[in-house]
Amino acid sequence: MSAGPSPERGRQPGLFDSVKGLASSSVAIVRTRLELLSTEVAEEKERFLSLLWLGMAALFFIGLGIVFAAVLLTVVFWESHRLVVLGIFTLIFLGAGSAALSMVLKQARSGSKLFSASLAELSKDQEHLRP
Repeated sequence: MSAGPSPERGRQPGLFDSVKGLASSSVAIVRTRLELLSTEVAEEKERFLSLLWLGMAALFFIGLGIVFAAVLLTVVFWESHRLVVLGIFTLIFLGAGSAALSMVLKQARSGSKLFSASLAELSKDQEHLRP
């Protein structure tokens, strides 16, 4: 019943199809960039929580070290061997607190890398789009 070629079969892609393809590609690029952005936000959240926990550990151990130092000073004139044990505990807790504090400071100084991968990818996209 169909005598001639269908208009859909021999049709060349037109302006509308090109715009539609461009829009589809643009949406895919934006989606990829948003996924990358969400990954970076999650990584920054993990970094922040790590800093928070290490900071709390540093404060806890330094506080404990101060308490032991106070107990040490209290019993300085007490009987023998208690001083050695209290001195060792004081050094252990102050050392642990200092180590945790130095780790916090090291991570804090390293700075945040939030959005660095997204910005790099957007720069690449911009370079590809330039004439």
